[in-house]
Amino acid sequence: MNLSRAEVPTANSVSYLRQLCRHWSHKFAVEFDDTHGKIQLPKAVVQLMSGPTALSVYLEVAAAEDQERMEEVVAEHLQRFGFKEALEFRWLRS
Repeated sequence: MNLSRAEVPTANSVSYLRQLCRHWSHKFAVEFDDTHGKIQLPKAVVQLMSGPTALSVYLEVAAAEDQERMEEVVAEHLQRFGFKEALEFRWLRS
């Protein structure tokens, strides 16, 4: 399992968590509330946790060759929802 984590500074973490989960709930298995979200994508599991100053994003990617692309997909979607502020993603891998 390949893991990626990003702490995205924002005061709007609850909003972004809910938007991303709702967006993908039409295609994938999703569960969420105001503090936690889980999305089962075909190549990864995305977990989101909202906090007062940041959105924590965790990725579990099965294949190493898909890790960078899945980071990009999640970041691109959240950046679309956060178009009023510049969301910064600094992925850490383990």
